[in-house]
Amino acid sequence: MKSGLIAIAGGIGSGKSVVSSMLRAMGYEVYDCDSRAKALMDADDAIKRDISRFVSEEAITPSGEIDRQVLAATVFNDKKLLKLLNGIVHEAVRRDIVSWREGLDCEVAWIESAIVHESGLDALVDEIWEVTAPEELRIRRVITRSGLSRDAIKSRMAAQSGTRYIDGVLVNCILNDEVTAVLPQLLHLLRVY
Repeated sequence: MKSGLIAIAGGIGSGKSVVSSMLRAMGYEVYDCDSRAKALMDADDAIKRDISRFVSEEAITPSGEIDRQVLAATVFNDKKLLKLLNGIVHEAVRRDIVSWREGLDCEVAWIESAIVHESGLDALVDEIWEVTAPEELRIRRVITRSGLSRDAIKSRMAAQSGTRYIDGVLVNCILNDEVTAVLPQLLHLLRVY
């Protein structure tokens, strides 16, 4: 198997986590950008200070915690504020990924992210595996797991513009439409890689 870093990409509700879970079950290392970003945000006072200063004072509670509902309502309705928040968080995540990858003793590892290009992660990866699913299925999945409204989900989908095809970065697709089996697609990519 080649050495490198592969991004598992795809918008909200596409099934990135399903693919990541399968890889973990097979013994592979997968970095979850969403959970690590949340952990970094919770642990780093400089990130919280910047969120309060540049994005929303109300998103930081008097006790210094991030009110994620307020933060989400703020940024997913304002592209400028979303870009500011992403700028604050993405640099910390990129540094964390580099440190994580350097600490691994394996030839290949994966990162899971809905916004590979927007976050600058495309500069770190050798390949992208784009997980796709029909929009209505994605909406139904997210409503079921999170209770978000259809409008809130559509707003988040719009904020995730999708994978851009980047020169020199191979993009493979995995269809997760609840009809096509995901595991054979994943095994094929593992054999090819």
